[in-house]
Amino acid sequence: MASEAVSTISSPTASLWQSLVEAVRGSHQDYTAVSLNRAILLLAVPMILEMVLESLFAVVDVFWVGRLGANAVATVGITESLLSLIFAVGMGLSLSTTAMVARRIGEKDPEGAAVAAVQAIVLGIVTSIAIGVPCWLYAANLLHLMGASSDIVATGAGYTRIALGGGGVVLLLFLNNAIFRGAGDAAIAMRLLWVSNIINLILDPCLIFGLGPFPRLGVTGAALATFTGRGIGVLYQFYRLMRGTERIRILVRQLRVNLEVLLRLMRVSLTGIMQFAIAHTSWIGLVRIVSVFGAAALAGYTIAIRIVIFVILPSWGLSNAAATLVGQNLGAKKPERAEQAVWRTGFYNMLFLGSLGVFFIFFAEPIIRLFTHDPAVVPLGTTCLRIISCGNVGYAYGMVMLQAFNGAGDTVTPTIVNLFGFWLFEIPLAYWLAIPMKLRSNGAFISIVVAEGAIAATSAVLFKRGRWKTQQI
Repeated sequence: MASEAVSTISSPTASLWQSLVEAVRGSHQDYTAVSLNRAILLLAVPMILEMVLESLFAVVDVFWVGRLGANAVATVGITESLLSLIFAVGMGLSLSTTAMVARRIGEKDPEGAAVAAVQAIVLGIVTSIAIGVPCWLYAANLLHLMGASSDIVATGAGYTRIALGGGGVVLLLFLNNAIFRGAGDAAIAMRLLWVSNIINLILDPCLIFGLGPFPRLGVTGAALATFTGRGIGVLYQFYRLMRGTERIRILVRQLRVNLEVLLRLMRVSLTGIMQFAIAHTSWIGLVRIVSVFGAAALAGYTIAIRIVIFVILPSWGLSNAAATLVGQNLGAKKPERAEQAVWRTGFYNMLFLGSLGVFFIFFAEPIIRLFTHDPAVVPLGTTCLRIISCGNVGYAYGMVMLQAFNGAGDTVTPTIVNLFGFWLFEIPLAYWLAIPMKLRSNGAFISIVVAEGAIAATSAVLFKRGRWKTQQI
């Protein structure tokens, strides 16, 4: 009897451990048929680990760059706000790609999924060239446009040139991983970022400080290390797509433009790009407002935001899992299961982000001191981290709901929500609180919490109405 009791108690733990191992190795389950909790676990674990690894790029850079002073950190902050435009394009293309690939996989049409993947890559390459060339040529001008001082431009022009001019590797990294996620091969996307991150972790201090045979490039070295790591990751992605997985493989005969699929993908992608452009360009507006209060305020904001991104990107893993489940279950004609997956994923995300928010509120200062000891920057970064962490529950539900719309192929609804939430509400509120109300940079930080809460509430109401269930892609 005792042995039976021990077996009964330990079996759920053993089952959970087996599922975690399966998730990391790569699952062969049909996500439209397996139990919903298991489907969420198998998809979310590698997607969360993927996003943790992606966020390491930002955290590792700012950790080492923080040793170079406030101007170097401010350079990273300004460039990051501009790079967010490339992120917006990459994420817009990625969400439509995930939706289309997931829908074809749910319909048991791997050929259609591969064709959609090829068209997405074509769009990604063309877009990378169109964005990268002018950014490479006019990097210093862009820094001046963002209000950077002459010292910041002199320090950071090389960093900005590589980070923005080579932004195509970011776009393609997002895009190719979106293909794997849509197909349900989340573990492959995760392992790809392992490769990129190991390279970045090794090269960052070597190129920044000139260790061993490497040149001392300062803040420019951080950009070159990240570009190299991501570039090698993209090459490995192409290799895996051509080699094929159980769910998707690109054949040589499919390497051509399919105008019908391309135009359909472009239609969904355009509103998707607008959606993320609206959200990400609001960061530029916030940086512009914060920059009024000096390099220390901007450096504190940059460090705090990098830490927040490190936390929120894993939550994007959960959100991406919800998007994949929505796309595949709609393809399998199971809309109610898709809706249930979203609410359940949102609850799990709320538990995760809410807990971390409490931790950051209590331990903000020692966390900020891991990145800088500048007496002018530490209190500003601490306050920023505490304020923004107060909105974690809102962020948790908002991101899952918006990704659910995207997973269904409805990119219009999140675009409208973002337009009103960020540009017509957050930016005016940030300006009003920071300058007329004299809250300075704290006013901008408070506006983030208020706006994200409003976006989450609006998204939940619109999701409940259920129009996304009839979306065709």
